Amino acid sequence: MKTIDDLGDLRGKRVLVRSDFNVPLDGTTITDDGRIRAALPTLKRLTDAGAKVIVTAHLGRPKGTVDPAFSLAPVAERLGELLGAPVTLAPDTIGAGAKAAAADLADGQVLLLENIRFDARETAKDDGERAALAEELAGLADVFVSDGFGVVHRKQASVYDVAKVLPSAVGSLVQTEVEALRRATVEPERPYVVVLGGSKVSDKLGVIANLITKADRLLIGGGMVFTFLAAKGYRVGNSLLEEDQVDTVKGYLETAADRGVQIVLPTDIVVAPEFKADSPATVVAADDMPTDQIGLDIGPEAGEQFRAAILDAKTVVWNGPMGVFEFDAFAGGTKAVAQALVDATAEGAFTIVGGGDSAAAVRTLGFDENGFSHISTGGGASLEFLEGKTLPGIDVLN
Repeated sequence: MKTIDDLGDLRGKRVLVRSDFNVPLDGTTITDDGRIRAALPTLKRLTDAGAKVIVTAHLGRPKGTVDPAFSLAPVAERLGELLGAPVTLAPDTIGAGAKAAAADLADGQVLLLENIRFDARETAKDDGERAALAEELAGLADVFVSDGFGVVHRKQASVYDVAKVLPSAVGSLVQTEVEALRRATVEPERPYVVVLGGSKVSDKLGVIANLITKADRLLIGGGMVFTFLAAKGYRVGNSLLEEDQVDTVKGYLETAADRGVQIVLPTDIVVAPEFKADSPATVVAADDMPTDQIGLDIGPEAGEQFRAAILDAKTVVWNGPMGVFEFDAFAGGTKAVAQALVDATAEGAFTIVGGGDSAAAVRTLGFDENGFSHISTGGGASLEFLEGKTLPGIDVLN
């Protein structure tokens, strides 16, 4: 892949940057600015080089219509605070206002275009519609820098099609993400441990199928664990269960056994009568869950079990929380895994937090991000990379 170094002298040039600013909001308040902070190295490098920086990004799913609830105004304000310089927000995505704002840019200044998903062509299935939007975006700039790792698995106009029109390169964020994930998947230092959580096993089928051929140990938690427990013949009460995936999971357990890959399941579970923050929590054996309870976290014994498996590793990839970490009573398993990764990193292991809810959990639970080797900004993109899939937004840059 070409990098910013390959683009030559950028002073005075108009650089279109695709960033990922899909941050969580409470009204107009950003509750986690991790993705904005992750974009800073590329943007600072470009402004320091004297480029005229035009950033395009999305927020939420406005479904191709202008919706003020998904305006990037809060992002522009926060980005300006972090850069230490005002960031202008264009009044539209690619209209007259955006073109006028781009024309007024001085060297070293940053313009943020309004939410690219306000234009239905961004996510269109039709190649021609996406290409038309890409041509308009390209008309604003001289070169393109792809720096939104959270969207590189999408074939979208501002990610894929514009790279076919302008001289293109990856930004620092995407370059770092790809290098980290390649290190963890191409000849990783062993033992190689993967920790998977999250709600549904169906979301991780491709990852499990691919990693059974590569990892030494798979640790399973989160809501998806109950399908694994059911596959072993255990009752799981009222817990989340994908009955249509039980046979598939049985196949994974058999394949893992044949290949000598450990699949580690929790020995105890934290259960409660209801999915509520104040629902009374009880710890039960994983093979003896009450029929009227819901499993909402792995138990304390399992936390120690997972910790030992992680501390023994040289490479660790974690994708998906172990429980409902947003509720204090059910955050223990996720805390245990996060702390184990921090301790493993301190001992020299290479550790990746695979974006999405895992990255949110790290920040919500107060962990220092520097305690991990790498925290991904793209949950879906990380998963597809781990599945061994081709990512269109990366492939087009090669």
